[in-house]
Amino acid sequence: VLPGLVDAHCHLRDPGFEYKEDIVSGTRSAAIGGFTSVACMANTNPVADNKAVIGYITDKARREGAVRVFPIGAMTKGLKGEELAEIGEMKQAGIVGVSDDGRSVENSAVMKKVMQYANMFGVSVICHSEDSRLAEDGSMNEGALSTIMGLRGIPEACEEIMIARDLILSEYLNIPVHICHVSTALGVELIRNAKQRGVKVTAETCPHYFTLTEKACEGFNTLAKVNPPLRTEKDVEAIINGLCDGTIDIIATDHAPHHEDEKNVEFDKAAFGIVGFETALPLAYTALVKTGRLDIRQLAEKMSINPSAMLKIDKGELKEGKTADITVFNPEEKYTIDTTKFVSKSKNSPFHGYPAYGRVTATIVEGRIVVKDGKLNI
Repeated sequence: VLPGLVDAHCHLRDPGFEYKEDIVSGTRSAAIGGFTSVACMANTNPVADNKAVIGYITDKARREGAVRVFPIGAMTKGLKGEELAEIGEMKQAGIVGVSDDGRSVENSAVMKKVMQYANMFGVSVICHSEDSRLAEDGSMNEGALSTIMGLRGIPEACEEIMIARDLILSEYLNIPVHICHVSTALGVELIRNAKQRGVKVTAETCPHYFTLTEKACEGFNTLAKVNPPLRTEKDVEAIINGLCDGTIDIIATDHAPHHEDEKNVEFDKAAFGIVGFETALPLAYTALVKTGRLDIRQLAEKMSINPSAMLKIDKGELKEGKTADITVFNPEEKYTIDTTKFVSKSKNSPFHGYPAYGRVTATIVEGRIVVKDGKLNI
């Protein structure tokens, strides 16, 4: 039994991209994966950069969602990185953080203002760290494999430069930041150093960054195309070490559903992203707890307690007087991940056929049994 899982980073694609996922299908998929609260990103259409769109998301989630949804508002209008979004009004409408996830705010003066305003309104600053000019339309990790495959690579430096920038701004302003989907060894080291200096930083990674390497892209497998890209063995080991020593606080899914037509194209034209709700707990349990790198308590911290604290939502703990959000899973049963059985509208996962332990058997949200015997109970 775990405290209900909290996903600090997902894409529900609603409004605007309901053919990939919507609030109903997305929250049901989350429930099947053991999540009781999820925080959804702002790269919808229209962009979640104003109180009207945030209101739509919170209303629809309240009426039709299987789990609790906490919206994350855009940092800048239209995710363009130029003009601040209406952070104060969005806070009144229910946002828990701001992020231009999918893009970085490249202009440091704008980023500074985002941090100051978000801090003033008490919402988390959630950074997608990528220097897009350096990424130059790359589609996988830059290295020998990308060269052999004839694909333009995304250098590790493109993530690390922006992590460094955001850490320095955080230190300069004395304002907390959260770094999304860390994927490189130097990224982990930069965050470790910053924490030692007393910078108020939290960091997350995702299951695919500690279970897969760039080799998953061999054969032009677009299901393994994700941003930031899958890296090397050295990076995977550094991510796991970062999780073990507390440098990386959170395991998030970055659940990014896409229609099969958006993956069934040439590698460089395919969409970036992997669905993650229904595989996150089994993958994390199998890769980290079964191997003895973390204990079950530490896993609960990474997937419930810490994400809840970062988003300031007061969930993720099993205590008297707290919300009855509970995840029950079977740590002993070995099963094979079958993407065809996903509840999500989208099946874009590279983990089909992957053996795992820790399938979720029950999910309880505010005392309601939403998943029973591994099936939806709605």
